[in-house]
Amino acid sequence: MIGRAITESLLANGIEAKENYSLKNSITFRVESIAAIAVFPDTAEKFVLAAKILKDNGVRTEIIGNGSNLFFANEYFDGAVIFTKNMKGVSVEGNVIRAEAGVLVTSLASLAARESLSGLEFAYGIPATVGGAVYMNAGAYGGTVSDVLFESLCYDVNNDKIIKLPLSEHGFDYRKSVYMRGGLVCLGATFTLQEGDRETIEAKMRENMTSRKEKQPLELPSAGSYFKRPTGRFAGKLIEDCGLKGFSVGDAEVSKKHAGFIVNKGNATARDILALEAEVRHRVFDAFGVTLEREVHVIE
Repeated sequence: MIGRAITESLLANGIEAKENYSLKNSITFRVESIAAIAVFPDTAEKFVLAAKILKDNGVRTEIIGNGSNLFFANEYFDGAVIFTKNMKGVSVEGNVIRAEAGVLVTSLASLAARESLSGLEFAYGIPATVGGAVYMNAGAYGGTVSDVLFESLCYDVNNDKIIKLPLSEHGFDYRKSVYMRGGLVCLGATFTLQEGDRETIEAKMRENMTSRKEKQPLELPSAGSYFKRPTGRFAGKLIEDCGLKGFSVGDAEVSKKHAGFIVNKGNATARDILALEAEVRHRVFDAFGVTLEREVHVIE
């Protein structure tokens, strides 16, 4: 268990911290779990200090932005969760935008549009922060973070220092980056965009959002696309062809609107979701010989 002294140390350094914190409203899946301690730094420096305090005390730590692509497997997480959502600094200089890890990419896309800068239209509507988007090389509608990223600011956990990571060192691939290997934490990013016409940019963003609303189950809690796209195939199509639209375990359901999503009908537990995932994977493999790979991050 985490001692009160750790919480007091964080608070003494001007870092907001709360014990026995419910995570249900902090993840888009709305699955209940309690974190022993939740930490809310509002600057990169405070983030690093918080991470160091927790590491020095042997506290397991997870980092959450908007909580849109993850859920916790257990009802209690005996560790610390650091939230980046209060790290919201943004600046624009010419065609370059710099943003801290907690900035929502939808807000960033809107800012780019107001500045008549093109390149982030694909990000409008993605429920992720900058840190999360860089971490997983988020993408949609033919665009990805790797298309517009110049560099990211990161915390090197092992060497306890903040460094700048150029695009070439991100190891980007489909829903992959160097950040997934561990040891580095994204604190912010710099994007290089192209000058464009504001009305054209905003029209494209509206078009993308309309498509999202028509095709995705935005009316119910989820963690976005649950499975990665298999090479040459579409996970949602494979699942639908197995007749699994609407199939459920407890309150976890394969979306009736888009089979690539697992949704929470009300009180789904992590156990419900994982059992449903296992059944979907089993049926798809039996029918097509395709092994679906989870895109959503499950924190054990």
